[in-house]
Amino acid sequence: MPTAPPDAASKLHWHAAPPRSAPVEYPESDGKPMAETDIHWRVIIDIATMLSSRYRAREDMFVGGNLMMYYEEGAPNLSVSPDIFVAFGPPREPSRRVWKTWEEGKLADFVLEVTSKGSRRKDEEKRRLFQRLGVAEYWQHDPTGEYMPAILKGQRLNAARTYEAIPLIAKPDGMLHGESKVLSLHLCLEEGRLRLFDPVTNAFLATNEEKDGLLAEKDNLLAQQAREIEELKRRLAAR
Repeated sequence: MPTAPPDAASKLHWHAAPPRSAPVEYPESDGKPMAETDIHWRVIIDIATMLSSRYRAREDMFVGGNLMMYYEEGAPNLSVSPDIFVAFGPPREPSRRVWKTWEEGKLADFVLEVTSKGSRRKDEEKRRLFQRLGVAEYWQHDPTGEYMPAILKGQRLNAARTYEAIPLIAKPDGMLHGESKVLSLHLCLEEGRLRLFDPVTNAFLATNEEKDGLLAEKDNLLAQQAREIEELKRRLAAR
């Protein structure tokens, strides 16, 4: 005996598509300022610019800062926003609105936090997080010297995947520095100011101010040469 056809309600239920879950939104900002003071802002801009210039020819690495970094897919409440970070492997382009670790393949290899009054309480929490997520080096710098016992502090993952302190060593001139094996650079304290030193070229990476000074010097030299050429032309024409 044939079975009765399903009623209209059953048909509707049978053919209805499964409900779609709304896409997860990952906010692009945590609403906090990039830096608490002009002192902290200048450090962040200087170091980020130096690192970007150093690696501008590499397509397989990313230098970022003040970027919302999400480390668990589907959990927009789990994020961190380092002042400066470097990640080797992910492409330099395109620019990111946010950083999704499950898409990039990692969080970062190097992180620098510029410690301030508002961030000092989270230092230990961040240290544990970066250690768990495999960030090879975690550095902290306190430019005002008000919030950390030492104004520069570095930590590196060891074989046990836990952080151990990076020693600060005095150069012959007394300048303290710590070695970043990730960047192949020295982080130095030049009269309390954080600088990046390249041991291969035996020179500091230039800050924006130093680059501007070099450009101005070059412009002055070219202008002087142009004046000398014009003077030579004038003398030759007067003969």
